[in-house]
Amino acid sequence: MSRPSQTERPSFASQTGFAALAVDSGEESDAEETSEATVDPLVPRHKRQSFFVRTLWTFIMIGGFIGLLLLGHAYMILLVMLCQTAVYREVTALFTLAGPKSDDADDETEGRDPWSKTLNWYFFAVTNYFLYGESIIYYFKHVVFADAQLLPFATNHRFISFVLYTIGFVGFVASLQRGHLKQQFGLFCWVHMTLLLIVVSSHFIVNNILEGLIWFWVPASLVICNDVFAYICGITLGRTPLIKLSPKKTVEGFVGAFFCTLIFGVAWGTYFMRFDYMVCPVRDLGVSAWNSATCNRNPVFLWRNWEIPPPLRVVLSTILGRAITTIPYVRYQLHLLVMACFASLVAPFGGFFASGFKRAFNIKDFGHSIPGHGGMTDRMDCQFLMGVFTYVYYSSLIREHHVTVGSALQMIVSGLSIDEQLELIADLKRYLEGRGVDVPIPSAVPSVLLEAIEH
Repeated sequence: MSRPSQTERPSFASQTGFAALAVDSGEESDAEETSEATVDPLVPRHKRQSFFVRTLWTFIMIGGFIGLLLLGHAYMILLVMLCQTAVYREVTALFTLAGPKSDDADDETEGRDPWSKTLNWYFFAVTNYFLYGESIIYYFKHVVFADAQLLPFATNHRFISFVLYTIGFVGFVASLQRGHLKQQFGLFCWVHMTLLLIVVSSHFIVNNILEGLIWFWVPASLVICNDVFAYICGITLGRTPLIKLSPKKTVEGFVGAFFCTLIFGVAWGTYFMRFDYMVCPVRDLGVSAWNSATCNRNPVFLWRNWEIPPPLRVVLSTILGRAITTIPYVRYQLHLLVMACFASLVAPFGGFFASGFKRAFNIKDFGHSIPGHGGMTDRMDCQFLMGVFTYVYYSSLIREHHVTVGSALQMIVSGLSIDEQLELIADLKRYLEGRGVDVPIPSAVPSVLLEAIEH
């Protein structure tokens, strides 16, 4: 059987129809319906208007997402950061709905703590500085450790992050006010749990993008696909309630979505793995879909042939009417099955968790960030869990660990003195010249360093 070509240019037009279904099939509101519905002649008009707004913003999100995907990794990272900022704002705002009251209920002279909001965003900024700084240092060693101006940032990044966090902690303690202690400590814990669940998860999603867009795009698509087919199978076949937190979720929808997501995942991932733009780890944030991105592919994307056992070979050859001895496959397809299982069986519990959260606060949506769709948290609840799983699974079982120019440069800059670095250059020069490679010395090298290299 012929193998699919790996040299075709990317074409993303076929994604639009699926994305339309994905965004427009969001989970139904978990808010309790009123026991007695009043007849209102304006309801049909209101429903039509809501449907129009929802549809309009569906296509706006589809167009924006595909446009950013085509523009490159940097724009996708920016999108993730904007989404995490919106989710963080929505979740921290919920604290005011059920936060502990003041220690003294009769004391209303001091009002709300004026520093709480400032400190919330300060901790958010420091956490992002630490996490994304770690990503920059890891994925761009070849740039960071080769630049004298960025070198202090790279070598002292963790210490700088700790100092910044300590400043925020001291500021929090200094802002404690009698009469508001329960509220302030409650908010402090609330903020840190939000940072752990949202910002850290977003950091892993960004790392997935830097490892290759396919590790972000396909897992996110699997979650959306599962949501779409759970809705379709639920309304057509659903009879048995699945979980009390989401009464409209059914066992039939859950099981039907599982099998549909398995089939979709293998087909969807196999299609997009053909494009180098999707599978290549990032080395230049300026790359877009219109550039010719090339790389040495991870072995999981290389086609192999599975030898069909003789008895099965006879059966298949008889059915198909021609001799078949091998079946082409890639190991990535096996990983797709694992990710599809997680997207179908585990990731939905992120949505159930969010549903329980909304019920606890008796709210319909987390916010109104997206007209017609509720808050950003309502759209991202399952994606955070899926993103973390994808990163852990990829880094544990798929990522290749080998020496790169960046990692070698990091060891040289951080572990060797100037004299030892010069000695290394001289030894490397002699080694290459012994292999017949001419090593030109740039004219910009000072004569002192040139003499050290030569001798």
